[in-house]
Amino acid sequence: MTSDYSKLSKYLIVGASFTIVVSGLKIAAPIFVPFLLAIFISILVSPVLKLLKSKGLSNGIAILIIIALIGLVGLFIGSILGASVADFRQDLPEYSSKLSLISMQIQQGLANIGLVIDKDQWSESFNPSILLAAVGSSLTSFGGVLTNSFLILLTVVFILTENITFSEKLKNATGNKDGQLWLENFATSVHSYIAIKGFVSLLTGFLVFVLLKLIGVEYAVLWSVTAVLLNFIPTVGSIIAAVPPVLLSLVQLSVADSIFVLLGYLVINLFVGNYIEPRWMGKGLNLSPFVVFVSLVFWGWILGPVGMLLSIPLTILVKIGLETQEETKWIAVLLGDK
Repeated sequence: MTSDYSKLSKYLIVGASFTIVVSGLKIAAPIFVPFLLAIFISILVSPVLKLLKSKGLSNGIAILIIIALIGLVGLFIGSILGASVADFRQDLPEYSSKLSLISMQIQQGLANIGLVIDKDQWSESFNPSILLAAVGSSLTSFGGVLTNSFLILLTVVFILTENITFSEKLKNATGNKDGQLWLENFATSVHSYIAIKGFVSLLTGFLVFVLLKLIGVEYAVLWSVTAVLLNFIPTVGSIIAAVPPVLLSLVQLSVADSIFVLLGYLVINLFVGNYIEPRWMGKGLNLSPFVVFVSLVFWGWILGPVGMLLSIPLTILVKIGLETQEETKWIAVLLGDK
């Protein structure tokens, strides 16, 4: 009886602790997200740091070169997207009014064949202009993350400075190599995932750019970069990326062109997602499809769009952490795909 009570108390404490941690992360998301981005950027560039140091450069010089490279990449992306986002937001009212007109025409067409739908109910159920407005606000909120770029870069500098000694500190703190091994396994998994996913996403973005340019859809650069970023979001990212250009081609060009854009996105994602990516990614992640989807919803709910982008690396982190403890290894097995 005492043993059962002890187990129940243990589960209750674990459940309460989990709830408190999740609630704290959600409340502190605006502060936590920039630091989380800094950590993952540091993990990604750490091989570059090791490479530069192997060439005889000092730690300080190597870090300065890395920060300069990150800054140049950020300026390049910002210069490309900045003008496109501003122009798109300026044209947004015009596109929204055209979509509303198309929506009314569809409603009238249905009424002509006997399918009468209440105007308010139709507006709530089918209003494409709301989707474009949501895209505009999402682009603005993503820009809000970039406003913390100085804080992110500063944090990256401090993390890279501690990069050499952190593993040794972790070993000394835990008294064994488990913590160090856990960190190395996580870094290796993230490097592999980001490298493969990055290549696949860039390929997707390039194909999307070619498709939209050939058809003549405006803001092809903006939508191709959006496709690259959203491709990191499992399952739904590619679907979300297709919505704005499909709607835009509908108001800018014609219904036929909109269908061509939709089919083009479908072919690109089927080719890349079902042929290219599986051949490169293989079974390296060892996460079940259900866990991938749940992690997308969970981290997105807690951390917003950045949580969705980092849902796979964060879940890998949790899984590897669970694998290091005998008591929680069974949970890691449940998270796997075999």
